[in-house]
Amino acid sequence: QVQLVESGGGLVQAGGSLRLSCAASGATLSTYTVAWFRQAPEKEHEFVAGFFRSGGNTAYADSAKGRFTISRDNAKNTVSLQMNSLNVADTGVYFCAAGQGVILSSRRNPSAYAHWGRGTQVTVSS
Repeated sequence: QVQLVESGGGLVQAGGSLRLSCAASGATLSTYTVAWFRQAPEKEHEFVAGFFRSGGNTAYADSAKGRFTISRDNAKNTVSLQMNSLNVADTGVYFCAAGQGVILSSRRNPSAYAHWGRGTQVTVSS
């Protein structure tokens, strides 16, 4: 059974940084497509960044480019999201998601991912 657990969320002032981590059990993340999504209140899940299998191919939402960096530690079986220059619009619950067989055109679609963590809250104050 695949389990994903996010950590690292919290309250931070605008301009600050946070580092989120996604730890997996029951799966080797290097063989999965892994992505971070976020959900603001009353909004849909929004793709933030993704790491696509072991090839090192990454993708970012336009809002995350230049500020966020996704990385993978295969030895620890974790995927992290370093978030810098945070702003109020980054507030939300951040979820780690993993899937196999995710095709390129679907990688930003939440429905392409079979496994999800419970999320970690990120709140950015002005």
